[in-house]
This record gives sequence, structure tokens and C-alpha cells, in this order.
Amino acid sequence: LHLPAVRFYQATGSTNDEAITWAEHGAPDWALVVADEQTAGRGRTGRRWITPPGSALAFSLILRPRPAELPYLARATALGALAVCQALFTEYGLDAQVKWPNDVLVSRRKLAGVLAETQWNGAQPTALVLGIGINVATAFLGTEVLNYPATCVAAGLGSVPDRLELLHAVLKAMIDWRPRLGSPSFMSAWENALAYRNQWVLLAPGDGSGAMIE
Repeated sequence: LHLPAVRFYQATGSTNDEAITWAEHGAPDWALVVADEQTAGRGRTGRRWITPPGSALAFSLILRPRPAELPYLARATALGALAVCQALFTEYGLDAQVKWPNDVLVSRRKLAGVLAETQWNGAQPTALVLGIGINVATAFLGTEVLNYPATCVAAGLGSVPDRLELLHAVLKAMIDWRPRLGSPSFMSAWENALAYRNQWVLLAPGDGSGAMIE
């Protein structure tokens, strides 16, 4: 697995913020930002994502949209979530599922979150920053007020996995799926990974916590 550029931070505010700034200054396609600790990470709707040292895998990938990908940019979050699910199953046998729109569950507990942010030049997207946070060794989850039961990879395995090994597996899955972003096979794989599929759910408006079983 070869990436054109990687920046590692022992501690940073947000890997997405670092990646956005880097993208503005010419970061190449597939440039990667990784941090051991985030002090101002964020999830969807601006929620704070807590990443203490040594507890999680926090990274942001910079993608330069190709012409064929432009109609499918809205699938970027699905790309990240599907890659996490595939990596967890392939490497560790964990049956992970996607909780729409941007969470990954194991045993119906939130294990990871995905945040996609796009940079624009007028109507033209110039960069897509795909941030992913995975709870590796800590079972509390990245928001100040927990609105969904949480878990971590270590809880499912009974031991703490190597974070670089997990990062490699997620990136490999993303590299495999990206060329098929607009394909029926991508949508089929994503739909098959959805949690609560064919079940009644209750959408709670206003709190952003997503789908709960009715």
C-alpha cells in the first residue's frame, strides 16, 4: 500500500481541519493525515469527537474528485463506512454494520464515525476530505453527551489490535471500492451492510441521534 504523502500528529485539534488546510495548499490525491490524539475533533452536525491518546484511530484522507466521480460525491460517507466494515470483518472477523448515514456499529453499538467535507471552487469540487474515527481501545464514544451505546474494537476481540494494521486494512478497502463508487455492486454492498434493514425504526427529529428500533 503506497500513499503519495502522509502527515502524522502526536496531537492536533482535528485531522479534518489539518487535511482541509493541506488541501488548500496543494495536497495530492490520497494524501493522509493521522493523529494519535484529537483535542477538537468533530462529528456530524458539529458534535465533538473525543480522541484520547492511544485510544482510537483518527485520520482524514484527501481525495481529489475525478470527472467520473463527480455525480457520486454524495456517496463518499458510504465509501468510508463500507471500508471500515469490510476492514473489521476481513482482519478481525467482526460483523460490522452501517448505521445510516455515517456511523459503524458492532453488536448494535457505535464503534466508528465518518465525516465527509468538500471544498469548492465556485460550483466545482476541488477536494473531498474524508475523516474517520474508530474506537480501538476505549469503549466510550466521541461525543460529549453520549446519544448512542458505544463500543470499541478491543471489546469485540478481547485484545487491543494494532492501529496501523487497522488503518492499512481500511485504506486498502477504500482503494478497492473507490473505482466502483458509481457501480451497482457498490450500492449493493452498502445496502447489505445497513443496520436495521427491513426493520421498523423511529427517527427522532432534532437530536441527530439517527435511527432507533421501534
